Amino acid sequence: MSHRVVFLERNSVKATIRPLTFEHSYTEYESTTADQVVERLADATIAVINKTQLREPVLAQLPKLEMIAVAATGYDCVDVAACRARGIAVANIRNYAVHTVPEHVFALVLALRRNLIAYRQDVENGVWQKSPNFCFFTHSIGDLHGSTLGIIGEGALGQGTARIGRGFGMRVLFADHAPPKADNVEFTPFDQVLAESDVISVHSPLTPATRDLIGLPQLRAMKRSAILINTARGGLVNEAALIQALDEGLIAGAGFDVLTTEPPRDGNPLLDERRPNFILTPHVAWASDDAMQFLADQLMDNVEAWVTGKPQHLVT
Repeated sequence: MSHRVVFLERNSVKATIRPLTFEHSYTEYESTTADQVVERLADATIAVINKTQLREPVLAQLPKLEMIAVAATGYDCVDVAACRARGIAVANIRNYAVHTVPEHVFALVLALRRNLIAYRQDVENGVWQKSPNFCFFTHSIGDLHGSTLGIIGEGALGQGTARIGRGFGMRVLFADHAPPKADNVEFTPFDQVLAESDVISVHSPLTPATRDLIGLPQLRAMKRSAILINTARGGLVNEAALIQALDEGLIAGAGFDVLTTEPPRDGNPLLDERRPNFILTPHVAWASDDAMQFLADQLMDNVEAWVTGKPQHLVT
């Protein structure tokens, strides 16, 4: 059987896509809008996507579709239940950003704990030049050594973040949650993690159960000196609540790499935050050159494994 493979978002993967070895035809599009999906996948047996939404109304118009290869770990863009009902296999990417995401987490953590943005602004504004001493102390500087790192989500990224934290001499707590749970990870009640952590880093998938996992009550439960990092998914933290928490000084700062809607073409209140204790990056924690190539290779591996009857990384 010859497969028809269509990649809808080639510009989302900045890496070499190696040729598939089975009999097939291949078409790729740099990007695809919602109203182009059905037409472009009309004859496809295998769809390769990243963030394109494939919900039941769209899937119902694609009777030839047999497999969806998601070029990401998160697959909330796919209606998994509808795929299961229609016998469509869905595979995602596993463990490809185990270094780049934790490193990005700590880039944000260090910048916030040491108030690098605020100090840079002071230098740009001439404060150092006017200082009577060789340095000045306009903002607090916090060490990571001896502080507590709370991690929500104990997958590869959460555990990678924990390893770096321990390297800094941090005490690491994993927040307890419903099964499934990783082996050999000691859990601490969620409320205790909120109360005791100096840094909280979120590494959970976005599901109906985890949406708004951290809202105003959880932010109020955190230390006033704590910082919150989200490199996982927008929607895990209530954005309006975060702004209120920063306004009221409920937490000391936050570093985010994700928003609820991406790209934020219609705006987002977090885009307007210009305070030095909030850092927003454009969903690039995952995107180191090495990680991107690993993703591209595994993406093709997932397709070939399914075609040869040895599927891997299936979510349904």
